[in-house]
Amino acid sequence: MTRKILSALIMAGTLGMLLSVSACNTVAGAGKDVERAGDAIHDKARDVQNKN
Repeated sequence: MTRKILSALIMAGTLGMLLSVSACNTVAGAGKDVERAGDAIHDKARDVQNKN
């Protein structure tokens, strides 16, 4: 009985660590996407200002 509980806790901890690592990668990727979008908007705004 105790061995089953210990195994379940180890599995839950491992799953939790895997999810947290993948979540960090996802958030980092989303941050890069937002940064690229901001750069594109900034570049377009500069283009418009230079036309005037």
